[in-house]
Amino acid sequence: MPPRLLHLLPRGGLLPPLRRRSPAPSPLLRRIPLDKRPGAFIFSPVRAFSEHSGMAAGSPEQQQKRSVVVRETVELTEKEDQIFRRLLEVVRHFGLGTQLRVAGGWVRDKLLGKDSADIDIALDNMMGQNFCEKVNEYLESIGEKQKGIGVIQCNPDQSKHLETARMLILDVWIDFVNLRSETYAENSRIPTMEVGTAKEDAYRRDLTINSLFFNINNNSVEDLTGRGIEDLKKGLIVTPLPAKATFLDDPLRANACLSQLLDSTFTLAEDLKEAASDERVKSELGNKISRERIGHEIDLMMSDKHPVKAMCDIRDLGLFYVVFSFPENSNPSVFDKCDQQCVSHIEAAWNLAYSIGSPVFSSGSDPKLQDEKRSLCLYSALFTPVRNMFYLDKKSKKVPVSSYIIKNSLKLKASDAETVVNIHAASEKFAELVLLLESNVDVGILKKKLEDEYLEIPTDSVKRVFAGLILREIKDFWRVALLISVLSYPEAENAADILNKQDELHLRKEKYTRVERAITDLDLDRVWKLKPVLDGKSIMGVMQQQRALKWQLAHPNGTMDECIEWMKQLQSKRQKVETST
Repeated sequence: MPPRLLHLLPRGGLLPPLRRRSPAPSPLLRRIPLDKRPGAFIFSPVRAFSEHSGMAAGSPEQQQKRSVVVRETVELTEKEDQIFRRLLEVVRHFGLGTQLRVAGGWVRDKLLGKDSADIDIALDNMMGQNFCEKVNEYLESIGEKQKGIGVIQCNPDQSKHLETARMLILDVWIDFVNLRSETYAENSRIPTMEVGTAKEDAYRRDLTINSLFFNINNNSVEDLTGRGIEDLKKGLIVTPLPAKATFLDDPLRANACLSQLLDSTFTLAEDLKEAASDERVKSELGNKISRERIGHEIDLMMSDKHPVKAMCDIRDLGLFYVVFSFPENSNPSVFDKCDQQCVSHIEAAWNLAYSIGSPVFSSGSDPKLQDEKRSLCLYSALFTPVRNMFYLDKKSKKVPVSSYIIKNSLKLKASDAETVVNIHAASEKFAELVLLLESNVDVGILKKKLEDEYLEIPTDSVKRVFAGLILREIKDFWRVALLISVLSYPEAENAADILNKQDELHLRKEKYTRVERAITDLDLDRVWKLKPVLDGKSIMGVMQQQRALKWQLAHPNGTMDECIEWMKQLQSKRQKVETST
């Protein structure tokens, strides 16, 4: 089938930047901080949930019926136009005869109407480093400063089979690589690389939708597999060659599937699902793709608009335990269908949060904290079924399995792991508080737990003291912990029951709303910022500080003088007890 040519129309103006992350980061070592990337996705609970319909993704049948809007032309930004003109000037100046093609995700994104910062140039008759040197010669000839050239060497062990050169062109990082073909020997996973044609290069790409080229020389999109644009319109994730052989040749290509799951409009082809589920493919995926890379993709999914669909796809592909690898000898051991339970919990949490609305993640004027709450809420929900599982580290210290997965399997921040563990702990305490607030249970047992021989708490203040202590521990994440608690207690036999029973979801939503209102009515929101009525010099010892805090929570309108008087009485009582003993 001859390649399709979609001709470039004259620019009609700049495209507005999309406020979302690029769905497929560069396969090269492009470690740009997420908040510095052009088009970084900024989460708004109201916007994200307004696009939600039951499960955030919709059924596979619904997905198959969707069609993706694909543009007939590529529209360049002013900066892109300047970059491409500069590269053509180099070709003409030296008479190189080089065909310059932008490859991969940039072409896909432009046809979808999205901006992309990842410009990868494929060259048909020279190596990337040689072309970059020609760029510098040209810059010198026109009196401009030469740029540094970075070369990323081959690394077959990590499925990096070809040298890539990088340099700044008009203040934008551009990658240069030659077109290539590759063949794999039956007994080797390292391919024989040769300079290839554009068609050969297209067929060795990970997905058909990533095999498209934009030919800079003639301003056209080239679909050399004959399927790229058609699959893009269908929203179909499929490999140019048979999927199983493609993944076994290069497991890194399976990572492209994870990347593309960020976009809910795309579905996986059946042969691709079967290939990704193959045990040999999963083994290679776990061994050859770095944990940092996997964690980066998962973090993008959690930050995107359709995290539930992404987790469901990972589960359905049989990749859950590859992505979220568990420690050996966890106690208790991983139970049957743990992956299904985990995904059911994140789906139930998403539905519950959607039904409650944006207040779950509200953070005033701090959008960064709002994004963090949302992401960590989803991680907490995903790992709720394993919250009571531990393992012993090298120092024989008990460590929660959820902490291991976040820190070791995904290589995310230690503070994220700590927050998730704290959310789980607070959710258990909230379960006790919910019973206290929702019923007329005797507060006597809890009262005794909060008191000691030197401290008495008025019965009508027990709820406020207990709730205040919980909130001071979990701080800004208390609404997230409450949501996880309401989701988990009373414990459903299967989290899917909450999803399938609207009445059950409604009941848990109402419970969340009542408890949140009760805490707000007790004037406890932001209680962790409560300034002690007495400073550290007036309170000696940790026990004394804790007692003073409980007194302050029990007497919200108490003054410093009243607290000092209470401390004197406490001291006197303590001395009498010590004397009598």
